Amino acid sequence: MSSSSSSSLIHGISISVSDDDEASGKVRVRVRRKRHHRHPATARRRRLLRRAARLGAPLLLAALAVSLFLYESFSLSPPSHSLPPAGNLTRVDHAGDGARKSCLKILGPEKLENLELPEVPEQILPVNEVVYRSSVRLDDGDSSQTKFSRFNSFTGYQTLDEREESFKMKEITTVHCGFYNENGGFKVSDIDKDYMRSCSVVVATCAFGGGDDLHQPIGMTEVSTKKVCYVAFWDEVTRAAQQEEGNRIDEDHRIGLWRIILVRDLPFSDQRLNGKIPKLISHRLFPMARYSIWVDSKSQFRRDPLGVLEALLWRSNSSLALSEHGARSSLYDEGKAIVKKHKATPEEVKIQLDQYRQDGIPDEKRFNGKKALAEASVIVRDHAPLTNLFMCLWFNEVVRFTSRDQLSFPYVLRRLRMPGVHLFPVCTRKDLVNSIGHRRKVKPLARE
Repeated sequence: MSSSSSSSLIHGISISVSDDDEASGKVRVRVRRKRHHRHPATARRRRLLRRAARLGAPLLLAALAVSLFLYESFSLSPPSHSLPPAGNLTRVDHAGDGARKSCLKILGPEKLENLELPEVPEQILPVNEVVYRSSVRLDDGDSSQTKFSRFNSFTGYQTLDEREESFKMKEITTVHCGFYNENGGFKVSDIDKDYMRSCSVVVATCAFGGGDDLHQPIGMTEVSTKKVCYVAFWDEVTRAAQQEEGNRIDEDHRIGLWRIILVRDLPFSDQRLNGKIPKLISHRLFPMARYSIWVDSKSQFRRDPLGVLEALLWRSNSSLALSEHGARSSLYDEGKAIVKKHKATPEEVKIQLDQYRQDGIPDEKRFNGKKALAEASVIVRDHAPLTNLFMCLWFNEVVRFTSRDQLSFPYVLRRLRMPGVHLFPVCTRKDLVNSIGHRRKVKPLARE
């Protein structure tokens, strides 16, 4: 038996009724949706987007995978302490500087080759001679000493009255300036003493306690290598550490351009304080030198020394040049930062700053139009009597209070009011040195 069906269309709704449905009493309803005719361009765009999505997804996933791989490789790699090759000593490495213009306006190569030290000018200065206190050891129980001072037979025992008197500029000024007693320490060989006496221009650095590697200077002319002494002060700990890494001192007492001076009997257990001796009172080590440039051991000197002297001292008629501080301007703000970074104890810093307030040092951020705070990783100076006095006073402050020399520099600057101090911008310091950073922690000097 065949079945029959009938259908009718009412307002777009198709109702189909079959015999079977009628028998069962069921009616099936199918709703026919009206078709919306899409614009051909819209449909084409959608097809293109779907196709692009299908093709682009794998490429995006591949790019993400490569990026993740590179990131993981970089994260797992050990930090590198390698330097740019220093074999070419006439090349100044500008890695990391990009297209930045130099802040240091140094003479061209031809003029540098013919550059000579200027004649010593005849000047009427407030200080013509500095006499260094020595030999007589005072009572080390002097009540003027702070409990944090490190005065000893190397420094002498400066009283507060002597400290105050030392800031009064006289034609002949007597002052403590290290090497107080012949048994005070910082001993070098007679051969090294003779070499240091022969130097008229010095680039100096030091590494005590095995803390840093020796970075060969770059960027100098051949003339400068003959006229300038490059001197690195080491102790036996540093010599042994460098020898383990294959850096051996040759028969001429050199490693590369650096003449190595081995120091025995360091006077302080604090290696940072031992480092202040060649840093701040280099005129006591190089009695015949007219100029010196100090470079911290964490840096690589990258300019011609005679060109630096001409640019930072001779051209501006200056006696002492060092960098403005990059982060702060006030010594009192610096004191807070030193405590926060645990570079000195709160008690040490408080004693020092309380004394400076008592001495009338204001909390001002500018001095003579410049920042009142300096960063002393590079020091360019002459060895004239007034500059030598400034450096002696600075050294004494570092011994009396904390080892943070940037905290005592503005104090000495304001008290002595020495003319010819050139605080150059931070960008100039970056032109002078490549900052490498400290490689390892120094070993404190063991005392028996």
